Order: sequence, then C-alpha cells, then structure tokens
Amino acid sequence: MTFAGEQGDALRRIADALERISPPAAPAPDVNSADAFVWHVAPDHLHPVPQVNRVALDLLVGIGRARDTLLNNTVQFAKGLPANNALLWGARGMGKSSLVKAVHARVLELEPSSVLKLVEIQREDLPSIGRLMGHLRASQARFILFCDDLSFSHDDQHYKSLKAVLDGGVEGRPENVVLYATSNRRHLMPRDMIENERSSAISPSEAVEEKVSLSDRFGLWLGFHPCDQDEYLAMIDGYCAAYGLRIDPARLRSEAIEWQATRGSRSGRVAWQFFTDLAGREGVRI
Repeated sequence: MTFAGEQGDALRRIADALERISPPAAPAPDVNSADAFVWHVAPDHLHPVPQVNRVALDLLVGIGRARDTLLNNTVQFAKGLPANNALLWGARGMGKSSLVKAVHARVLELEPSSVLKLVEIQREDLPSIGRLMGHLRASQARFILFCDDLSFSHDDQHYKSLKAVLDGGVEGRPENVVLYATSNRRHLMPRDMIENERSSAISPSEAVEEKVSLSDRFGLWLGFHPCDQDEYLAMIDGYCAAYGLRIDPARLRSEAIEWQATRGSRSGRVAWQFFTDLAGREGVRI
C-alpha cells in the first residue's frame, strides 16, 4: 500500500524519525582490518587505526618493573592463559600510555600467531562499554581494551558502567577481553573527593568503599614515579642512539639539564620534548 500527497509525506517523516531514534543494529566489526581500533558511538563502530602512534619498548627507561610485569601479563593473555586487568597510575609524563601501546607491539612480535588487538575507548564513552563488549565477545580475536587518563569527579556516574563490566554482571568480562587503564590517581578520583565522602555521608565507610572499589577490580596496580636526573639523561641518550643523532656528550648533558630546569620537572615526556627540539636544531628527522 502506498500513500500520496500530504499523508504520504507525513508517514515518511515519521518513518525517518523512528529510524533515527532506533537505528538498525550495527554490523559485526571487521577486526582483521587492523591491529588497533578506536571505539566510537552514535553510531557504534570500531574505527581502524592503520598506524599506531607509539615508541619502541626499549626506549622506555626507568620503568623496568612495570614494563616486565605488564609484558608478562599481556603475553599470558595473548596465549589464551589467565591474565589480569591492569591499572597504570602515577606521575604524569612517565610513559603509562606509551607502555600500553609499546607492550602491544612487542607481544605481536613475540607471539606472531596470536590475534591480539588494541581497542581504545574514551572515558566519556564508558556508558557504551557493555555494547562494545557484546561485539568483542563474539570474536575469535583477543582484545586489550585501553582507556587512557581515566578519572572521575564527584558527580560522575561513569565509573558504575566500568565497575559492572570489570567484575560484576551475570555475563562478566568476556574471556577474550582485558582492560588496561592509565590514571594519575591510584583510586581514580581526587583525594579531597574521598575525604568529602567521609565527612558528609550518612555511612562514611560505605560511601568511600563504593567509589574506591573500582580500582580494586584491577588485578595489577603498576605505579609510575618521577624519574631522577640519571634516568632523565638516560632517556635522552636512548633517543639519540635510536635516531642516529650524534652530539658532544658534555653539550648534550648541559642542554638537557637546562631544558628540564626551565620546565620545572623531569619525566619521559620532558625528555622527549627536549629531544624533539634538539633533533630539529640538528636537522635530524624523527
């Protein structure tokens, strides 16, 4: 049956509106199109990343224990063995997110037969994580779900979505998915927020427990701390060797120390920023 005129136009507008409100289910993602993806919503889809922005694992200096622990956990996971969710927390600029991406690349080298994918999800998209898990659960591949710079404010309810997926729920976390998150905060929320819960809640201990229990659901807590001057200089030496930049050691040391003094801090990020500036002045492409 067809409708013409104003009645037909009205029905078509209604049909279009219903389609926007409840679009058809998204097709199953093609996980073979890349080794890394970014999860987007509205509409839900996995966007392939042909070239991941990362540094080599060997260039990450001063985080040896965290590097070895995360690498071993990821190798276990790639082999289909039990593995933990991991929370990488601590000082900014010390290579937390770089380590996740570098470990993924190294495991692809160590276990070439494994189908290990890296999927990044933004913090604001956490309410959709259940739908993402539904897509990944049906795949034969294995997935590192990566959430960078994860933290929550006092009125933020996104943590409940993540908490349910990590451990709770009837289905639980899919066997082929592990979650790696980075944060500057060990408990994923400011200390003053925790103290405020203790002082204002009817049952202070219960209010705090609900908030901090999210971090307890990560089996691995890997701490990152500010580096000392020797580690900072070793990072720069490693970059120079990796990119073939030759420079007088005394000049390199002097300029590197002056650079970190002007920044007021030392970290892997500051070391890379100095090397980027140095490489540009010396005409070396990176």
